[in-house]
Amino acid sequence: MKTIGLTASLLFASFLTMSSCGNVPKQSQAGKASESVQGVKTMTMEDGLQVTWIQDNASERLMPRSLFAAAPDSLFESLSLQGGIPSTVSTFLLQSKEGPILFDAGLGQADSRLIAGLASIGIAPEDVKYIYLTHFHGDHIGGLMKEDTAVFPHAEIYASQLEYDAWMAMPDEKKSQVVRTMDAYKDRLHLFGFGDTLPGGVAAIEAIGHTPGHTVYQAGKLLVVGDLMHGVALQLPHPEFCASYDMEPGQAVKTRQEVLDYARKNALTMAGMHFPAPAFLILEENK
Repeated sequence: MKTIGLTASLLFASFLTMSSCGNVPKQSQAGKASESVQGVKTMTMEDGLQVTWIQDNASERLMPRSLFAAAPDSLFESLSLQGGIPSTVSTFLLQSKEGPILFDAGLGQADSRLIAGLASIGIAPEDVKYIYLTHFHGDHIGGLMKEDTAVFPHAEIYASQLEYDAWMAMPDEKKSQVVRTMDAYKDRLHLFGFGDTLPGGVAAIEAIGHTPGHTVYQAGKLLVVGDLMHGVALQLPHPEFCASYDMEPGQAVKTRQEVLDYARKNALTMAGMHFPAPAFLILEENK
């Protein structure tokens, strides 16, 4: 396990300009997108950088109304979300100059589609050079292991020092999966501080609240936001409402508002692990 503190500059990927259509979220047009396999979409940026969305869940995924207990029924009704909020379990593969970078690893269940999705773009597990973890919940680290074996034999794993320390201090029954997974990759595990720049020119940005060390990653105009929002259709217009998964709700609300504002002001394309398919989103700045 290694602690890092890198200072290399960001990759400033250039995105194509979007036409304005009011302050409404839409599927990102920031680059040329292609989709040949269900649940897989690749976007080629203007400078040649490629990022691929891979949907890990095989069946439809709806976030239940009960997950957002503080939100009133009247709001769910006004948004026509009584039956649940469309969602996914997603991962993203960035083709950097230093090699393929995978953001999170999905559930790791029998019907998970991460490995098949990678194969559809010509990437085998042994080809993945880096894996950047947004946090340590099971639907983000589960795909790192198959039983007791590391799935990605050559990948260097990166996670925030704060996230690692917080989970290691938790009771055994809560951290067993995390401990087993981190132990399997211990010789290739790198712990960073917020503000560090990682291989591939990817910046690690503090986004705590969902978990103690939850991290957002930025490469140029791409912002991988992890679990910033579990129910986009609700939380984008109403970021004050948390899913019950958020470990520190007050901080999660503050982070959500700050990251959404940052993404909007800078015309960043957000890639979210629970955004509805195809899990890319760009916001228009308030007029």
